[in-house]
Order: sequence, then structure tokens, then C-alpha cells
Amino acid sequence: MGPAELTLVVLAFIAFFFVTEMIPLAMTAILGAIAVGMLGIIPVGQVFSGLSNSNVTLFGGMFVIGAAMFHTGLAQIIGKKVVSVMGSSENSLMASNMGIAATLSSVLSNTGTTACLMPVTIGICKEAKIPIRRQLMPLAFGAGLGGTITLVGTPPNVITANALKAAGLQPFGFFEFAWIGIPLTVVGIAYMLLFGKRFLPKDDVGLAGADVDAAAAEEATAKTHDTSKQMLTGITLLVVIAVMALNIKQLPLEVAAALGAVFLVLTKCISEKDAYRGIDWVTIFLLAGMMPVATALDRSGAGKMITNAVVGMMGGTPGPMTVMIVLFLLAVGLTQFMSNTAATALLAPIGLGIAKGLGASPHAVLMAICIAASCAFATPVGTPPNTLVLGPGGYRFMDYVKAGFGLIVVSMLVCVIVIPLVWPFFPGK
Repeated sequence: MGPAELTLVVLAFIAFFFVTEMIPLAMTAILGAIAVGMLGIIPVGQVFSGLSNSNVTLFGGMFVIGAAMFHTGLAQIIGKKVVSVMGSSENSLMASNMGIAATLSSVLSNTGTTACLMPVTIGICKEAKIPIRRQLMPLAFGAGLGGTITLVGTPPNVITANALKAAGLQPFGFFEFAWIGIPLTVVGIAYMLLFGKRFLPKDDVGLAGADVDAAAAEEATAKTHDTSKQMLTGITLLVVIAVMALNIKQLPLEVAAALGAVFLVLTKCISEKDAYRGIDWVTIFLLAGMMPVATALDRSGAGKMITNAVVGMMGGTPGPMTVMIVLFLLAVGLTQFMSNTAATALLAPIGLGIAKGLGASPHAVLMAICIAASCAFATPVGTPPNTLVLGPGGYRFMDYVKAGFGLIVVSMLVCVIVIPLVWPFFPGK
């Protein structure tokens, strides 16, 4: 077998163990990375390259900042105030969490948004006595949906705009994505409130160590807090968010998060020991392990092989709507296990070529591809926000499948209805 076939075999084994959880998720990811290295699909020296990825540092830094919010009692105070304003019902908290996450992630990093809001959400849940497992996954989903609203919301949007520009066509404008992104976000939130929540875990039994220990949180709440440390922690979080929003080249997301975490340790807002305890290492190794596998899927040609097979199944001269739906499904399938950036980069030129061959405008097809690439709701490794809430929420692989599958279906229906109306296949006819 060639590298592509070997990669598909490895991916099949990973998917099997993810679903069955016969092996812990993080261990499955690490073994997958080792496998693609030992099989020669990627250089052996890159097997653990994921540990040096910027997202790993970003996650670690934000976990520490989140832990500091609990140890100073700031998260509990914020939780009480939010509950007093929004009420303690599950629906009101879910709607506000998803809405805020979507709004922020439309112009900020989806990952950074989730990382910043997660400790606040956990504090609110503890104050409202609502299982955090009912809120963290919707939070991640909200961040993913919000990324579809603007050009800078998520990398796939930029990739498709650049693909159009390179082909000599009018690229998507900055707010043009809002035509599909806003309806998608509104419908997505409504779906989670009405139906999706039924598939979320119903209790907090067996949570991972990344969640702040309940007894410690209660103890922190009962103590007389150092107000100066609370203010320092809150200001640090706001500064980190501001730096992320400004997109300063000298201070990328991971550097801002790391500096914030180090600052809080040095100012004794959180001890070094508690900082280490606050990091969810399952999340770190799961993310780091899947990155080399995603690289193998891209470089070996396995992703392209899947694409060619699906496109070949369409045969003859399919209609543009068929092409759009098929490429949407393909992008959704790929993005559950590889980065949305890689999935879009792989499919954008294919969609462009097919649309041109049909004499149709490629805008609708490319929009469907980039939106689908952001619908990585069905696995904990499809997108960093999903991975980020995995440990603190104590989720299992199948929890994502159950809650995320319906959201994907709803997203596709919204795209099938809205996209052709805004970007006609045959404009002017």
C-alpha cells in the first residue's frame, strides 16, 4: 500500500478507538501520530511536533488564566452577577453563552474566544447549579458558528476569498459572509435550545481534573478574597482578550496567553503548583497527537483520494446544486478529523474547477465549502474549541456525535436554502 492508503487505514483505526473509547482519547491520538511516523508517512522527527504547535501553548496559557479566576474567587463573583441578570434557567444561559461566543468569534479567534469564555461559563454554571456539561459544548458550537459571519472569522473564509481572487473573480467581501453566517448562527442557537440540548450529557458525573475541584471552589467562595488579586486577574484576562482582538503580529494569541499566565503566577494570583494542576493535559495531548495525523492526511494524498472518489461518484454532468451539496458533505466529513484550513485548501480549487466546467458561478460552491469546513461539530478533534471543552466538560467522543450531528444537518439545510438565493448559480439569468 502507498502512503495514502496507509493513512486511511490509520485514520480508520483512530476513528474506531475514538468511537469505542477502548483506549483513552489522548492515547489514541498519540498512537496515531506514532503510527504515521513509523510507517514513513511523515518524518519520524515530526511525530511529536504537535506539542510545539501554537494552539497547545494557547490552551495551556488560557487554562492557567481560567484556574486563576477560580482561585481568586473572580469567576464565582462573575457567575453570581450573570445569574442575577440572566436568571438561572438552562435555556437563558445557553442562549447568552452561545450568542456572546458567536459575536466575539466573528472577529476574534474561535479558539481564543472559547478559551476566554470557558472559565466564566463554568463559574456561572456553578452559581446557577447547572451541570457544566450542558453549557460548555454549546459554547464551543457558538464560537464555531460565529466564525462564519465575517471574512476574518475563520481561515477557510480567507482561503475561499483568495481562491476567487486568484481566479480573476470578485472575492467575497468582509461582511458578505454575514448573509449566510447570521442566519446559520441564529438557527444553530435555536436548534440547540429546542432540540440539541436533549443530546447533551445530563449530569457532571466523572468530570476530568481540568475542571476546578468543587470543594476548592466552594472554599474559595467562602473565604475573604484578596480584592486586588481579583482585579489583577480580571484585568489580565481583559488585556489578553484585547491583544487577541488587535491581532498584533509581535504578540500572537499563544504569546498573549502565555504572558498572561506567567504574570498571574509571578503576582501570586495563582501558585505555580495550582497553575500546573489547572492545565487539562488530556486536551493538550489529544490536540498534539491529532496534528501529525492531519498533516499525514494532507501530505500523503489521502484527503485528495477521498475527494476524487466522491467527485467521481457524481459522474456525467451533475447540476450545480448537486455539486454544492456533495462538496458540502465532503468538506464536513474531512473537517471532523483534519483542520478546516486544510480541508478548505484541498476542496476550494476542486469546487472552483467543477463550477467553471458547468458554466456556473463558483461563489455558491466555494461558500458552501468554507461554511461546511466550519461545521466540525461531531468530534472533539474537529476544531480547537471542541477540544478545549473536552476535559473540563468530561465529554466522551459520542457526546459530540450525538449533539453535533443534528447541528450539521440543520447547517446544511440552511446553506441549501440561503446560499443559492444570495449567490445564484447562474446570475443574470
